Amino acid sequence: MFLEIPVNHKDNLGWIEVITGSMFSGKTEELIRRLKRAQFAKQKVEIFKPKIDTRYHEENIVSHDRNEIHSTAVDSPQEILLLSQDVEVVGIDEAQFFSDEIVEVCNELANRGVRVIVAGLDMDFMGKPFGPMPYLMAIAEYVTKVHAVCTRTGNLAHYSYRLTDDDKLVLLGETQEYEPLSRAAYVKAMSERQNKEKQAKKNA
Repeated sequence: MFLEIPVNHKDNLGWIEVITGSMFSGKTEELIRRLKRAQFAKQKVEIFKPKIDTRYHEENIVSHDRNEIHSTAVDSPQEILLLSQDVEVVGIDEAQFFSDEIVEVCNELANRGVRVIVAGLDMDFMGKPFGPMPYLMAIAEYVTKVHAVCTRTGNLAHYSYRLTDDDKLVLLGETQEYEPLSRAAYVKAMSERQNKEKQAKKNA
């Protein structure tokens, strides 16, 4: 749950909202929805994403459902601070790809009175907390955890299972590279993969 209008109007400090979950869970869709509502309310909004995310568009933030909103692609969190002067709302997508400096940037913006809305993956493909996301969730006033549907069980999916053998931490991809899985399906899939790897080593 999050509040779009502070109850205490004398308190001009902002706050941080985090939208998180696995791939295909609707994080970006929810981020875009909140930002468009702010724009509709004629608030001053600035939106950012990491430059490395060029899957759908070099600048715009685009959801898997092709809903989109204009944004600025940046290399570092410090650029967000420099480009967020005299704004009321800042949106940040794919926050897991930024350095830990994004945490202090979000804090500084909120302390200036800015509403900061951040979206990002909570866990990497190995099921471990992803980059700065745990810290952002800890300092946020509001955290929304959204879920995809497991493609194997039909239950809620919490994990982003990588379908390829590439073990790089950062691997941009879609349904060809990733699959949303529930805990049970993820544990089973990882166990099967490990057994295949052991068998391959024996046969090598």
